[in-house]
Amino acid sequence: MPKLELSDDQVIELVRQLPSEKQDELLRYLLRSRWPRWMELSQYGQERIRQIASERGLNWDALSENEREALIDDLVHEVRQCDP
Repeated sequence: MPKLELSDDQVIELVRQLPSEKQDELLRYLLRSRWPRWMELSQYGQERIRQIASERGLNWDALSENEREALIDDLVHEVRQCDP
Protein backbone atom coordinates (compact mmCIF):
# COMPACT_ATOMS: atom_id res chain seq x y z
CA MET A 1 0.00 0.00 0.00
CA PRO A 2 1.44 3.41 -0.91
CA LYS A 3 2.24 5.81 1.89
CA LEU A 4 0.18 9.01 1.95
CA GLU A 5 1.82 12.13 3.38
CA LEU A 6 -0.63 14.47 5.15
CA SER A 7 -0.15 17.41 7.49
CA ASP A 8 -1.69 17.29 10.95
CA ASP A 9 -4.27 19.87 9.87
CA GLN A 10 -5.24 17.73 6.90
CA VAL A 11 -5.72 14.69 9.11
CA ILE A 12 -7.89 16.68 11.52
CA GLU A 13 -9.98 17.96 8.63
CA LEU A 14 -10.45 14.41 7.35
CA VAL A 15 -11.55 13.27 10.81
CA ARG A 16 -14.09 16.10 10.92
CA GLN A 17 -15.56 14.76 7.69
CA LEU A 18 -16.09 11.28 9.14
CA PRO A 19 -19.57 10.26 10.23
CA SER A 20 -20.05 10.60 13.98
CA GLU A 21 -20.01 6.80 14.45
CA LYS A 22 -16.56 6.61 12.84
CA GLN A 23 -15.34 9.56 14.90
CA ASP A 24 -16.49 7.68 18.02
CA GLU A 25 -14.67 4.56 16.82
CA LEU A 26 -11.50 6.58 16.23
CA LEU A 27 -11.77 8.16 19.68
CA ARG A 28 -12.12 4.74 21.32
CA TYR A 29 -9.07 3.52 19.40
CA LEU A 30 -6.99 6.53 20.44
CA LEU A 31 -8.05 6.21 24.07
CA ARG A 32 -7.16 2.51 24.16
CA SER A 33 -3.79 3.12 22.53
CA ARG A 34 -2.86 5.93 24.96
CA TRP A 35 -4.55 4.56 28.11
CA PRO A 36 -1.46 2.86 29.62
CA ARG A 37 0.53 6.11 29.45
CA TRP A 38 -2.39 8.07 30.88
CA MET A 39 -2.62 5.64 33.80
CA GLU A 40 1.12 6.04 34.47
CA LEU A 41 0.82 9.84 34.48
CA SER A 42 -2.28 9.72 36.65
CA GLN A 43 -0.59 7.45 39.19
CA TYR A 44 2.50 9.68 39.23
CA GLY A 45 0.33 12.76 39.77
CA GLN A 46 -1.52 11.14 42.66
CA GLU A 47 1.72 10.10 44.33
CA ARG A 48 3.28 13.51 43.78
CA ILE A 49 0.39 15.56 45.19
CA ARG A 50 0.32 13.36 48.29
CA GLN A 51 4.06 13.91 48.72
CA ILE A 52 3.75 17.68 48.28
CA ALA A 53 0.87 17.82 50.77
CA SER A 54 2.87 15.76 53.25
CA GLU A 55 5.85 18.11 52.90
CA ARG A 56 3.48 20.90 53.97
CA GLY A 57 2.21 18.93 56.95
CA LEU A 58 -1.06 18.00 55.23
CA ASN A 59 -2.77 14.69 54.56
CA TRP A 60 -4.12 14.87 51.01
CA ASP A 61 -6.65 12.11 51.62
CA ALA A 62 -8.07 13.92 54.66
CA LEU A 63 -8.43 17.31 52.92
CA SER A 64 -11.84 18.55 51.82
CA GLU A 65 -12.41 19.43 48.18
CA ASN A 66 -12.04 23.13 49.03
CA GLU A 67 -8.79 22.50 50.90
CA ARG A 68 -7.43 20.51 47.97
CA GLU A 69 -8.33 23.30 45.57
CA ALA A 70 -6.65 25.85 47.86
CA LEU A 71 -3.45 23.77 47.98
CA ILE A 72 -3.37 23.44 44.20
CA ASP A 73 -4.10 27.16 43.83
CA ASP A 74 -1.14 27.91 46.13
CA LEU A 75 1.10 25.63 44.06
CA VAL A 76 0.07 27.28 40.80
CA HIS A 77 0.78 30.73 42.22
CA GLU A 78 4.18 29.60 43.52
CA VAL A 79 5.11 28.32 40.06
CA ARG A 80 3.96 31.56 38.43
CA GLN A 81 6.07 33.60 40.85
CA CYS A 82 9.13 31.50 39.97
CA ASP A 83 8.69 31.94 36.21
CA PRO A 84 10.63 34.89 34.77
